[in-house]
Amino acid sequence: MTNSTTTPALVLIHAFPMGAGMWTPQRDAFPDWRVLTPSLPGFDGRGRIAHASVDSYAEAVLETVDEADIGEFVLGGVSMGGYVAFAILRRAADRVRALILAHTRSIADAEQTRAARQRMLDLVAASGPAAVAEDMMPKLLGSTTRASRPAVVETLRAMIEGQQAVGLGDAIRTMMSRPDSTPMLPTIAVPTLVVLGEEDTLTPPEEAERMAAAIPGATLERMAAAGHLSNIETPAEFNAVVSRFLATL
Repeated sequence: MTNSTTTPALVLIHAFPMGAGMWTPQRDAFPDWRVLTPSLPGFDGRGRIAHASVDSYAEAVLETVDEADIGEFVLGGVSMGGYVAFAILRRAADRVRALILAHTRSIADAEQTRAARQRMLDLVAASGPAAVAEDMMPKLLGSTTRASRPAVVETLRAMIEGQQAVGLGDAIRTMMSRPDSTPMLPTIAVPTLVVLGEEDTLTPPEEAERMAAAIPGATLERMAAAGHLSNIETPAEFNAVVSRFLATL
């Protein structure tokens, strides 16, 4: 396959439990780049796939990239998007020019986390996406955003409530079953940007710090007034960090 354009490509994978709309602040932020924000199966009206997993999600992303006639690309993901990015690296490392890992972790779920995800599965089945939004909003957004950015809070709530319960359930099971990607960190051979939120309680800063330290030559950036979704909470700062990184490639 060949790339139909000389414009470099940036592929961004969304987090749970929102869809690709979370990348709205980034879609036009990098004028020298072709930005692709695929919806994962089961999100944004996209059809589900049997036996959802990070590997099948990775295949779905690569199919979307192929349909766009993109060969080599910079790959980025937030939270669950980072888990899928690791799966893409395992399948198509030769196509990944650089890597952006934001508010994510390499380790598999611990027993306590798996129990929490099972409770979320039960909540989705019983009460649907609105209940997921109510439960997760305080965890997804930092204290600064919750206190001073009401528009962000409402936008995120609408994104979550717009999803389908079956897609959210598939994603939860996918996260529960994902492999530990920590052993691959020292083998990552492309420029890598790791972004953390100082107010992130879902992925504490120390986890991102350990991950960045294990990836050769990785750059670590801190979002001071953001929680788990700095690309939405503090988009200007997030975009500036990504722009600086892209400019080095």
